[in-house]
Amino acid sequence: MSFDLNKPSGRFLAWLNMHVVDHGAIRTVYNNLYDLGGGMYRSSQPSPAQIRRYHRKLGIRTILNLRGESEFGSYALEKATCRELGIAFHDAKLFSRGAPSRERIHMLKQFFETIEYPALMHCKSGADRAGIAAALYRILHLGHPVAEATRELHWKYGHSRTAKTGVLDFFLASYVAFNARTPIDFMTWVDTVYDEKALKKQFRADGWSSLIVDKVLHRE
Repeated sequence: MSFDLNKPSGRFLAWLNMHVVDHGAIRTVYNNLYDLGGGMYRSSQPSPAQIRRYHRKLGIRTILNLRGESEFGSYALEKATCRELGIAFHDAKLFSRGAPSRERIHMLKQFFETIEYPALMHCKSGADRAGIAAALYRILHLGHPVAEATRELHWKYGHSRTAKTGVLDFFLASYVAFNARTPIDFMTWVDTVYDEKALKKQFRADGWSSLIVDKVLHRE
């Protein structure tokens, strides 16, 4: 669906879509916003009002949209708000039920090295994709140990490691286990050892927890 934001009716339809179809009404109450250090923040999908507030209070200069391009009103409104405020906006699509590909890990590393800070990265709920991106930010940009960075995938953010989203935990745990046996730099492991398809086959999710996350919480 496209929205003509130049018309009051189009802007209203985008706002309605954001709050009802994309569950934005919940995020107006709680946006799952956390400071990662070094000028980076993580959150759920922000509304135009929240973007303006973060721009004003936190000085946000860049937003990384981990959901990628979408037809939701929230996407159209977010891009328009960033354009209005002079905030750099980038689509950096990740997936919550699949380990990140080597290409997407390099994509994030490039963004972390080149974007203007302070910055905000977000997915829909701020739990899974924001969690793995936050972990990778701490590993690749802040130089934190991988075992420590796994804390970004935690139930306090709404993440479940026993559902299909647990493949993200499994990805990081696979490196930690390999590194314990054969010490290796994280990116060297990503480029020479990591096999995304093999890792997915090894991972097994708990069906009941996945049902809750997929059908009740409507995660992407």
